Amino acid sequence: MATVTLGESYAHCERISRERAKNFYYSFLLLPRPKRQAMCAIYAFMRECDDRSDAQGATLESVIEWRAQLDAALAGSLPDHPVWPAFADTARRFGIPSRYFHEMIDGVASDFDTRSIRTFAELYRYCYLVASIVGLTIIHIFGFEDPKALELAEKCGIAFQLTNILRDVREDAGNGRVYLPEEDLARFNVKVQELNQSRLTPPLRSLFEFEGGRARKFYEDSRPLLELVQRDSRSALWVLMEIYSRLLNRIEAEGYPVLKRRVSLSAGVKIGIVLRAWLGFC
Repeated sequence: MATVTLGESYAHCERISRERAKNFYYSFLLLPRPKRQAMCAIYAFMRECDDRSDAQGATLESVIEWRAQLDAALAGSLPDHPVWPAFADTARRFGIPSRYFHEMIDGVASDFDTRSIRTFAELYRYCYLVASIVGLTIIHIFGFEDPKALELAEKCGIAFQLTNILRDVREDAGNGRVYLPEEDLARFNVKVQELNQSRLTPPLRSLFEFEGGRARKFYEDSRPLLELVQRDSRSALWVLMEIYSRLLNRIEAEGYPVLKRRVSLSAGVKIGIVLRAWLGFC
């Protein structure tokens, strides 16, 4: 059973979020405290999921064990981990469907499967599991009434993950993970091994432009979501969408340097986005 209090658990989750959430944490600051705490609890749960699949020494057995702890926590028997009291409280208070958490774990577990992604339909499913599910989860914290918000949150997650995939394409390829669909590589006459080089050839540039354009369309389609969440959550959602879409803008504006370095936004730029939202200019 959990040995930390609910308050201690929320404090732990806030500390994890502050130290590791990066893009996400900036948006949390604009939420009312109960929603901010809830976002931190969900983030800390997801961070543990990711660490069990991506960190050094990660194993599928560790992910399976985390799923068992999830089942226990959702059933009301909190395992001895500081995340669970805050997580269980958040899931209950905001009515978050438990299947979302299992699908998050399905997503991180899929990284142990080294099979290639053949089609965009397969890539979409992967993005849904690792990113759209996050969006579907957090809009329950943001609050909404129109069921169309669920569809738009799914699209928003796809946009975010496609941006991440483009940003991390060489790092992922170096780790034996290629998320760009085989059908896209064939379309632009790009070989998998070319993703491990630093030279941007015309076929590679065309491929990256295509993937960036695909992400851009999902950003555009999901933009109406801002009007569907509760008013006190709109600025936080705007910050998330603005940070990720600006990241894509920078990748495009700098000529797709993703084979040479990891493109990112500076802390100053992110803080500027938060300040703009805080001042009501979003």
